[in-house]
Amino acid sequence: MRYDTVMFDLDGTLLDTLADLTAAGNYALTAVGRPTYSLDDYRTLVGQGVRQLFVDALGPDHQDLLEESITQFKRYYADHRFDTTAPYAGIDAMLDDLSTAGAKLAVLSNKPHEATVDVVGRYFPLVRWSAIRGYKDGTPPKPEPDSAREVLATVGYPPQRWVYVGDTKVDMLTGKAAGMYTVGVAWGFRSVQELRDNGADAIIQTPAQLVDLVLGDA
Repeated sequence: MRYDTVMFDLDGTLLDTLADLTAAGNYALTAVGRPTYSLDDYRTLVGQGVRQLFVDALGPDHQDLLEESITQFKRYYADHRFDTTAPYAGIDAMLDDLSTAGAKLAVLSNKPHEATVDVVGRYFPLVRWSAIRGYKDGTPPKPEPDSAREVLATVGYPPQRWVYVGDTKVDMLTGKAAGMYTVGVAWGFRSVQELRDNGADAIIQTPAQLVDLVLGDA
């Protein structure tokens, strides 16, 4: 086995959550009287946590609406986070293959921690995760590497034994800052070019390719 521990981003990497995030974001913006955005717009709005989502969506002239927007988003998303969300094709088989091979698996997301644990438990109940970590107050969100280093410490493996898998520049920068081998996924929210431009060590087109890479067959 080339690597024996794998850390995954969640939204856009394991799960296609974009439609549910779009619905929640637009609900919040409507609630505070601001214009909504298209699903494609949310491909770039999401990824850096809920607060940054609304900092960007509201714009500099409407930051007085920030806290209420976040509150409305969280309220709506808590009831609708499972409306359309689903694993990408091949994810379940990939996780099973990695687990069977003995790899330790973890999730690190900028989604709030409670929602991260809830969503992972709903869609991947049979996976024996070594760590599940979402955004927590007091720790800066990705791409700051603090939360990634906390996961490394929890699992007890040094960064050179890890692959970090994600779909955005935030993920590539996080993995690099924490000293991990970074793998970008071509099926996520952002472009392959963004992943290349931000230092991806490898880019995969299908989940099965990650199994080959981790096990040393790629």
